[in-house]
Amino acid sequence: MGDFIIQECGIGLVELRADERLAFAAPPLIRSGPVDDAYVDQVAAVLGINPEVIVATEWVDNGPGWVGVLVENHEVVLALQPDIGRYHGDGQVAIGVIGPHPQDSEVDFEVRAFFSNDQGQLIEDPVTGSLNASLAQWLIGGGRAPAPYVVAQGTALGRAGRIHITSDESHIWVGGSTLTLITGTID
Repeated sequence: MGDFIIQECGIGLVELRADERLAFAAPPLIRSGPVDDAYVDQVAAVLGINPEVIVATEWVDNGPGWVGVLVENHEVVLALQPDIGRYHGDGQVAIGVIGPHPQDSEVDFEVRAFFSNDQGQLIEDPVTGSLNASLAQWLIGGGRAPAPYVVAQGTALGRAGRIHITSDESHIWVGGSTLTLITGTID
């Protein structure tokens, strides 16, 4: 194993390691379990999909309030046309959608992350560590995914994010590589 450090985050202390890529240990979920049918209908409406393409849903909240949505395949994920105007519930929206790629693909899953900001706009995040950590706990813990696996995220935004999910006897690890494009300071 490589070197470990501990980072204090809003969720608490999170273990980081540096091996072939930087990775963090998935923090514990603060909310998990089934999503009620009425909220699943709201989520499907926001995503602009027929609820029949949803394979499973689960609360996968490790802080941001994520609800996880497993759909039939990566094509459904990439075709999403979400619209916050279709949401009629209370509070913020944080939706993570995941769908499998075919077995012979470079990656195992496609992910998209949507959340509402303070102005009520729906934002898509190109790569989301917290979401991938919580999805991994749900999918691996429920026998829906093996470890290791690789996720593509950001494809719909023209990005080529790759998240590497691994596990050992005590943690699920969420890792990836970054590229610094600009450095500097602001006075």
